[in-house]
Amino acid sequence: MTVYVVTVPGTLLTELTPEARSTLVGALRPADPRGTGGPGAEDLEILSFYSGSSAFSLHLEVEAADAAAAERKARDLASAALREAGLAPGSVPLGEPVITGIISE
Repeated sequence: MTVYVVTVPGTLLTELTPEARSTLVGALRPADPRGTGGPGAEDLEILSFYSGSSAFSLHLEVEAADAAAAERKARDLASAALREAGLAPGSVPLGEPVITGIISE
C-alpha cells in the first residue's frame, strides 16, 4: 500500500458556520497530511479557502493500492465529513480529486 496526499477542491454554496467548520475539520483530522512526514506536508492545512471566494481545497492523506483508489477514497472521506458537518451534498459541489504527493512505504 502507498500513502497519497490528495487535494479535493470544492465550492461552498451556503455559509460555513464556525461550528460546521470545526466539525468538518474534526471529521477529517485522521486524514491530516501533516502526519505523513512527507516533504511539504507540514505546510498543508486540511481545509484552505481561496482568497475572496467560497472555493476551497481539502488536503487529505489516504492509504490505497493505486492513485485511482486514493482519489475515490479521498472523495468519499470528504463527502462523509461534509455530511457530518451538516452540509447537504448539493450545497457543496466537489471537483475532481488530484494526487499532490506520494509517500511509498
